[in-house]
Amino acid sequence: MRYLLLITLLWAFSFSLIGVYLRNVDPWFSVLVRTFLAMVVFLPFLKPMPSVKFKLMAIGAVQLGLMYGFYYHSFLYLSVPEVLLFTVLTPLYVTLLNDLLDKRFNKPFFIAALVAVIGALTIRLDNVTSGFLFGLLLVQCANICFAFGQVSYKRLMSSESNLAISENPKALFGYFYIGAFILALACYALFGNVERLPTTTTEWGILVYLGVVASGLGYLGWNHGATRVNVGTLAAMNNLLIPAGIIVNLIIWNREADLSRLSIGGGIILLSLWLSIKIRKANK
Repeated sequence: MRYLLLITLLWAFSFSLIGVYLRNVDPWFSVLVRTFLAMVVFLPFLKPMPSVKFKLMAIGAVQLGLMYGFYYHSFLYLSVPEVLLFTVLTPLYVTLLNDLLDKRFNKPFFIAALVAVIGALTIRLDNVTSGFLFGLLLVQCANICFAFGQVSYKRLMSSESNLAISENPKALFGYFYIGAFILALACYALFGNVERLPTTTTEWGILVYLGVVASGLGYLGWNHGATRVNVGTLAAMNNLLIPAGIIVNLIIWNREADLSRLSIGGGIILLSLWLSIKIRKANK
């Protein structure tokens, strides 16, 4: 349990560090550095997996590389609490993608998604600009990428006869980050802005922290902690990350935020998530 609490605290600070200190750094360069450093952390654990390594790299390119790209760009248009609140829709996208791959159409889930959008707009009811809407779209693209990775990984593991693959997550993450780094390198070469490189030791230090500690050691610690608790505790710790990140941001960096709007909009978004859970249970 203490491992999960420690990593939750580490990740809670990560959102604000990106949103507050890396706004002037090219997002694709930030993603490139983060994925490279995390890849280096996991390379010592890498094991030959010829049957799945390219599939794992492809999943990592989308789930981590492309997701980070959308995610980092969203901080250019949204506040940290807004980004955090809008990420709670990932479970809804997981369900929708599963239905899509199973060739099913579940209309109530789209109603739940519409409720979530209403909640998001409530937060900026009197200031819904094109920049806000674009930021909202970027976060949803990041959510979809992360959901795609989860669904693809689950289906890949269920199709593999070699159970040792899924029982050794440290060996898997190396391939994920290799794929993510390759995509980040290509995107930075195509879209990166060399005039927006880090210029201060603070910016470089945060990039190193996010790559080595948050992504590298953080995922190692989280996986280790996950093996020591039951499923219910693990789910609760996953849900704790978003309020922890918001509390850290509001207390340290964003004390003048409109708490009433955040609370109402966040409540509507959580309602949409609750609706999706009830719908899923009703369909079983």
